[in-house]
Amino acid sequence: MSPDLRYALIQGAIIIAVIAIAYRPLGSYLARVFTAKDDLVVERWLYRTLGVDQHADQRWTAYARSVLAFSFASFVALYAILRVQPVLPDPLGADSQHPALAFNTAASFTANTNWQSYSGETLGYAAQMAGLTVQNFVSAAVGICVAIALVRGLSRTGTDRLGNFWRDLVRCMVRVLLPISLVGATVFMLAGVIQNFSAVDVAGITGQGALVPGGPVASQEVIKLLGTNGGGFFNANSAHPFENPNVFTNLLSIVLILLIPFSLPSAFGRMTGKPKQGLAIAAVMGTIALGSWTVTLASELSASGAAAQAAGAALEGKELRFGVSGASIFSTATTLTSTGAVDSMHSSNTPLSGGMLILNMAIGEIAPGGVGSGLYGMLVVAILAVFVAGLMVGRTPEFLGKQIGAREMKLVALYILTTPALVLVGTAVALTLPSVREAMSADGPRGLTEVLYAFTSASNNNGSAFAGLGADIPFLNTALGLAMLIGRFVPIVLVLALAGAFGSQRLRPTTDGTLRTVGPLFVGLTVGVAVIVAGLTFFPALALGPLAEGL
Repeated sequence: MSPDLRYALIQGAIIIAVIAIAYRPLGSYLARVFTAKDDLVVERWLYRTLGVDQHADQRWTAYARSVLAFSFASFVALYAILRVQPVLPDPLGADSQHPALAFNTAASFTANTNWQSYSGETLGYAAQMAGLTVQNFVSAAVGICVAIALVRGLSRTGTDRLGNFWRDLVRCMVRVLLPISLVGATVFMLAGVIQNFSAVDVAGITGQGALVPGGPVASQEVIKLLGTNGGGFFNANSAHPFENPNVFTNLLSIVLILLIPFSLPSAFGRMTGKPKQGLAIAAVMGTIALGSWTVTLASELSASGAAAQAAGAALEGKELRFGVSGASIFSTATTLTSTGAVDSMHSSNTPLSGGMLILNMAIGEIAPGGVGSGLYGMLVVAILAVFVAGLMVGRTPEFLGKQIGAREMKLVALYILTTPALVLVGTAVALTLPSVREAMSADGPRGLTEVLYAFTSASNNNGSAFAGLGADIPFLNTALGLAMLIGRFVPIVLVLALAGAFGSQRLRPTTDGTLRTVGPLFVGLTVGVAVIVAGLTFFPALALGPLAEGL
């Protein structure tokens, strides 16, 4: 066994053990947070400040309007901050962003995408803290709220009321994201991540000093990972030693990325009264994640290409602090969870592992996916799998005692088709434009992969970049910004409509013909449906890009 493989297996075992230990207690805590009857004092104060009635049980339409209104207000506020940055405190000499770039950035952070067409060092402290960090919290909370609303729709009967968005939002912030972030930021600082308001004088390799910008990095770093956001304080993101200084912080980063997405299935099982159902969903997520990591790691360790074989590994674009093994786990975790953070340059991956990263996003980032979005995305895939099984046996399909009829399947179909349409149409249109072709670093399959990766990342609200593509041009800023907004909020509305449809039903009794959705058969069927649907949709594009380059 090679040292790189041994190192990778040790790191993987540590991460799996931590996530497995946290699965049940954190899932149970999340379930209690969103089912508790009493509010904390600070929560009641926030409700009064917002002017909302936290006891109002909203129909799915009202819940959706609240999500969209809050997100629109967040978008406008962030856009304004980016446009007036020079007059804010501690601008550090930064200019206001161009309108197209500000639109792209505001759309990105509001949609929990955190795609960055700008260098992180070009923003001042006020814009980073009051703009980006705040959006890292609230956009993550919105995703969790929508997932909880779908769980309520599956667990309630005879009503299309899904709870109160404002109450869910406040509780998620006060009881979940802020406490974990406070602890995580403290650990990051103790491990070497900076937290200051001053530049650092660093001696260069030539002996001459250089002024390197500092900043409140630890406080932003923890929520960028915990909330599966991904926007880096610095341009190098998690490859920067101020953001990710050592192997411990790299492992902690991966754990934070996976922590809530893998615990939400446990909360789902608790809230529906079916813990085994939550475990089955987590098993589907884990199976896909392990398969993806295996392919990525094997491709990277194979070191295809003369230069990589001479070096003994595909080291170009990798941080030697983490090596190929650390970079493979990190890149797999981020592309499976709608997290745009990177600790290596994905464009430096071997062609086949780069294609795997695209497929991770194309599947819908459901293994385990972003905070909230992973769970509701996986539940949509599970519903589709049950529907396919029902077609096989000629029986009306059911999931958790709810019938999957024509209305529900129309919503599922629209959900599944939204992001592929954005990705494929956006890529096709972009490749016809001279300005986009000039922004590509290469022609042929490599150039196609760059553009395909960008639209896949934006439409699936991932935010990581393949590098090489100069995305800061008016067309790409506008097109990718629209892809982020549509790819985020159209599926959210469809999920809430699906929750309302299920909640208004009465429970159907379980019979001998009902498909058990807790065993290996269901897990295997759901994994197969997820991979096949994404494969059939994206295989032609992948064949022309990374597969053509790799083969």
